[in-house]
Amino acid sequence: MEFATFAERADAMAAEGGDLATVALVVDALAAAGDDLPVVARFLRGEVFPGWDGRTLSVGPSLCHEALARAAGANVAAADVEERLAETGEIGAVAADLDLGGQTGLAAFGAGDGAGSADDGLTVREVYEELVAVAEATGDGSESFRTDTLFGLFTRASPTEAAYLARLVLGEMRVGVGDGAVRDAVAEAFLGAAVTTPVDERDADDDTEALVAVVERALQVTNDHGRVAEIARDEGADGLRDVSLSVGRPVRSMLAQAGTVADALGSWGRVAAEVKYDGARVQIHYEAPDDPDSEGAVSIYSRNMEDVTAALPELVEHVREHARPPAILDGEAVAVDDDGEPLPFQEILRRFRRKHDVDRMREEVRVELRAFDCLHADGTDLLDAPVTERHDRLRDLLDASVSELLVSADADEIEAFEATALAAGHEGVMLKRPDSTYDPGKRGRNWLKRKPDVETLDLVVTGAEWGEGRRAELFGTFELSVRVRDGSGDGYATVGNVATGITDEELAELTERLEPQVRAESGQEVSFTPETVFEVGYEEIQASPTYGSGYALRFPRFLGVREDKAPGDADTLERVERLAGDGGASTVDPE
Repeated sequence: MEFATFAERADAMAAEGGDLATVALVVDALAAAGDDLPVVARFLRGEVFPGWDGRTLSVGPSLCHEALARAAGANVAAADVEERLAETGEIGAVAADLDLGGQTGLAAFGAGDGAGSADDGLTVREVYEELVAVAEATGDGSESFRTDTLFGLFTRASPTEAAYLARLVLGEMRVGVGDGAVRDAVAEAFLGAAVTTPVDERDADDDTEALVAVVERALQVTNDHGRVAEIARDEGADGLRDVSLSVGRPVRSMLAQAGTVADALGSWGRVAAEVKYDGARVQIHYEAPDDPDSEGAVSIYSRNMEDVTAALPELVEHVREHARPPAILDGEAVAVDDDGEPLPFQEILRRFRRKHDVDRMREEVRVELRAFDCLHADGTDLLDAPVTERHDRLRDLLDASVSELLVSADADEIEAFEATALAAGHEGVMLKRPDSTYDPGKRGRNWLKRKPDVETLDLVVTGAEWGEGRRAELFGTFELSVRVRDGSGDGYATVGNVATGITDEELAELTERLEPQVRAESGQEVSFTPETVFEVGYEEIQASPTYGSGYALRFPRFLGVREDKAPGDADTLERVERLAGDGGASTVDPE
């Protein structure tokens, strides 16, 4: 597929307001994709790689702006791109408005190896292969290589192509195509479902819901829109039903809502209660060795499917010593003191995703595993098994660090279990429907989290102000935003600023972390590409016209960076509205 064709189709989707009409456009795009189907399916979601794939483009706004400026000619600088971005607020519009045809001839030879001449039309496959090269570039000169490669692509792009190329590399596609739209489009394009036909106009024997469910399940198991689309086209529904978990390929974690013991007992009759640990969610994959005399590979992934194996060597050692492969385990990495007592969540974050000084930090912060679920054991997927059976399998293959599971219909017994957990320094308890299956990435009513009423929000950092005096080289105040969900994806609305609770050392670390995310700067103020999530405590939420959300946090305090959360996991405006309406407390939280 020509990249111009992809861009034109994406532009049509962005202009379409109706859900069914958008799905119909995605159906047409997938059907026309040919051999590029896997890439097109991912690109429409703003993704270059499958969700489980650890590769990233490592292209921040500054690098993208530099590549655009170079492609626009000698009279345009990165600062000009940033100025236009501050005016328009959207990188695609900036890219489309630049004259990117000026750098031809000898000036274009700085492009990546795969670039053709300036007169060649870009293809989807070529864009993908160039972006793979960008992602895999390492070592000295890698940043220059990335800039040169993007420069070469932008030089050859039409305005519409440039808009979608810039959006793609910065992960800001925003064409109104979410997971559900791709799922539905795959079901209609390749399985014959009637998704875009209104329900009252479908045939009586229409099997649309069942076919959509088949695609949904395959997406949950693979985390790969491209692979699922290709299997659906080539092998149909039966091929999708045969898709299974793969040890070494992470899936999204099942999530919980907030709730009470009364809620759980009233709905289910019996409850499976577990300790809720104050740790970081981990998914552990233990592959069986090819050679009986060798050790199988152990991989550890965060809640966002990021590979954190290198940061947690003691968990790797623990699994090899106490577990039997092949297995996929779900659990928490918990920081503990010398007596094995749990430490606050911020301590585990000192270890999570750390790439340097791991041995030194291992001495400073001890980490242990608390496993509570088993997704795969001995070659068998367990997603459809009930909680109680999965826990039995967990105990069978892991002989240490398994969380206790209490199954009870007695509220007093569950309350006593919770009291014991709190006394031991844990967050509270999890309440699970005993016969519930494991639904990757879903936040349903089958898992409830119950913990003491400590009010915090997970907020996206969207801006900052430089400090003053001795802190002039550091960010001093951080702008916080909630997610605002609409038909084109997630937007963000401000809910306050935070400067309290941050040490000088933390400010230095946050500045180093956030500077590459700067997308625009004006005087003392900067705006960030939304990539980082803060956990923030507060006393109260008040209505306020000062911030874009219409609300303000009273006495906000920085508690830490949520290393285990991406912006898509942050709290929403809907939740803030509920909390404000309840005077700051909430018992049912669908987020």
